[in-house]
Amino acid sequence: MTTTRHSTPSTALINVNRVNGPHTLLLMRHAKSSYPPGVADHDRPLAPRGIREAGLAGDWLRANVPPIDAVLCSTATRARQTLAETRIDTSVRYSERLYGATPGTMIDEINPVAETLGTLLVVGHEPTMSALAIGLAGANGTDAAAVQRISEKFPTSAIAVLTVAGDWKDLELNGAALIGFQVPR
Repeated sequence: MTTTRHSTPSTALINVNRVNGPHTLLLMRHAKSSYPPGVADHDRPLAPRGIREAGLAGDWLRANVPPIDAVLCSTATRARQTLAETRIDTSVRYSERLYGATPGTMIDEINPVAETLGTLLVVGHEPTMSALAIGLAGANGTDAAAVQRISEKFPTSAIAVLTVAGDWKDLELNGAALIGFQVPR
């Protein structure tokens, strides 16, 4: 079996210090879910492949981005299980609004995040994650190849890495630089 790895240059994923640098925003799509009969979409659990890939995503996050200070996570079962399988141990806020959200709703959920938090992970769903990543990616330093890849597909367990130069409360469309896109497999 052949696996494809999409690597981001290591120089693009620097250890960001909030005192002297930008915020880091990580947008992660939930891992691969199963489709059990009679289970509502919101309640669908992860498939075995999703459990494995969520663990790989957690390993990638720990190795390649600044320590995660907080998580915003959809209340959907597959999103909650994705977060659990990443083994990211930090404060979490679950939000029903992230399920079926628009990019504007996602930004509204991010804006009140405390300015002292340097790195925020958001676990959500498609098509919102790709629309949000592309919509935010207007600042200098945006990786055009990453934008192109996201516009083609934002697979399960994929992670968009953005830097936000200003305050969380001021985040708006075109207000971040997309510096990487990773699909842990």
